[in-house]
Amino acid sequence: MSASEIVFVLLLLVLINISSNNINGVNAFHKVIKKMQSKSTSLEVVSHLHRTGFHFQPPRHWINGPMVYKGVYHLFYQYNPKGAVWGNIVWAHSVSKDLINWEALEPAIYPSKWFDINGTWSGSATNVPGKGPVILYTGITKNHTQIQNYAIPQDLSDPNLRKWIKPDDNPIVRPDHGENGSAFRDPTTAWFNKRDGYWRMLVGSEKNRRGIAYMYKSRNFKKWVKTRHPIHTREGTGMWECPDFFPVSTHKKTGLDTSYEGPNIKHVLKVSLDLTRYEYYTLGKYDTKKDHYKPDGTTPDGWDGLRLDYGNFYASKTFFDDTKNRRILWGWANESDRAVEDTLKGWAGVQLIPRTVLLDSSGKQLVFWPIEEIESLRGKNVQMHNQKMEMGQRFEVQGITPTQVDVDVTFNVGSLDKAETFDARFATKPLDLCNMKGSNVTGGVGPFGLITLATSDLQEYTPVFFRVFKDAKTNKPKVLMCSDAKPSTLKGDTGTDATEKMYKPSFAGFVDVDLADGKISLRSLIDHSVVESFGAKGKTVITSRVYPTKAVGDNAHLFVFNNGSQPVTVESLNAWNMQKPLKMNQGAR
Repeated sequence: MSASEIVFVLLLLVLINISSNNINGVNAFHKVIKKMQSKSTSLEVVSHLHRTGFHFQPPRHWINGPMVYKGVYHLFYQYNPKGAVWGNIVWAHSVSKDLINWEALEPAIYPSKWFDINGTWSGSATNVPGKGPVILYTGITKNHTQIQNYAIPQDLSDPNLRKWIKPDDNPIVRPDHGENGSAFRDPTTAWFNKRDGYWRMLVGSEKNRRGIAYMYKSRNFKKWVKTRHPIHTREGTGMWECPDFFPVSTHKKTGLDTSYEGPNIKHVLKVSLDLTRYEYYTLGKYDTKKDHYKPDGTTPDGWDGLRLDYGNFYASKTFFDDTKNRRILWGWANESDRAVEDTLKGWAGVQLIPRTVLLDSSGKQLVFWPIEEIESLRGKNVQMHNQKMEMGQRFEVQGITPTQVDVDVTFNVGSLDKAETFDARFATKPLDLCNMKGSNVTGGVGPFGLITLATSDLQEYTPVFFRVFKDAKTNKPKVLMCSDAKPSTLKGDTGTDATEKMYKPSFAGFVDVDLADGKISLRSLIDHSVVESFGAKGKTVITSRVYPTKAVGDNAHLFVFNNGSQPVTVESLNAWNMQKPLKMNQGAR
């Protein structure tokens, strides 16, 4: 039984404090700001200064949630209908036929019964043969215990699934005496095991700072029993939020249904770390008989592990799109601005561009790429070819709108003779290396890349760049990729807590490329306050949120640059103005 799954995730608000400039110093929490949670903003006064043009957003207020049914894509997301900060949360619901143009429907689910009276939190859904879509979600009870519930559509013949029912025989899973009732949430998409006829799902948890993915199984999708052992745990990682578990093909460049069983596959286990507010994943083997997942061991299983996105990206979820035989990743970026600014501008939070997910040819990591539908928004195109850049040079990409653009560039670094020797102490610390060797620190090969959302005099700018090192033992290249928001705005970061501070971090990750031909690519989707960057065709992805005060509108510029002593050539560059979708959630309130 190869069930085509339907998946969504309700994404959690992140309010953060940064200790020094290290993302590992994040102190994150869910926090109701009572004086702001119901402070509404009329559509007439919503600020559009940093509002995105082609990313998903409701017209106003706080959002934070995908699925395909009968050819219609569904996006469910946490939404505050009364204000631009966390609070008053309902499950808003929008639909689309192309993942680009969206129509808002009435909210699908909201707290109303004893098993979710204090909150309807994250979940997933599965298309169960004979039953249709079944939503699994976390409900918060009167005493704030986290339990797992289900909901079903009122009318399966309606492709828009406008109405949902929460049956009275909920909950379907409660924490037992050995589980932490305050850290027990976010059920995954279920998958079907042909061998024994059971469905299985995971629930994230934590005990004594050990991250846990509990497994439950059921024949009828109502009565669920916990398996003898969790599918996987890891000490020191803390609460595992929004787990995701799915197969990827080792041979084909297509996605796989979550219930797929067969040869030539690996499984992916992704978790969102509540302690650090970033995510990591491992690749490994899933033993369907023992219900056990074992990572390959080629990458760290913990805080230093592989990430779907090394930037502002959290509580992501994948779903299998059977209409195009692909797996799609959808993540969320919170505001880095201050809560008071969110209230003043009347909105907060953005869904990032959906990305396809494939296993890299090395078998050691995933690769991600914006869905092809986004290219339908491309407008005017400008190009640059064979532009050599000496040390300290930058060239402007002219003729496009730099605040709303898709730019794809291939650099050729030529010789690696001048590459700096890589310091092995930074092997798992790309961010520390990026903070030490920023875009203005001259190197051998690099830094080179893009300068986005910049003023002409670089008072404000957000650089996205590479720097190439050489391993002292193997002489192989070690490529660092950075996206640095520290110089992105002249706005200050005064304030004493997370509701007042401006968050302007740098983000970084290593890129696994051999540079045998000297080439490396960079694609950035730039949308006013969002910069999504894909290094080496999606091997490393970094998202930044930025809030320039001067590099806005006609005063924004886009450059290519090189600050390394080794000349770098822009072999090819294509940049397209990005148009707004014809319909972007006009009905949301």
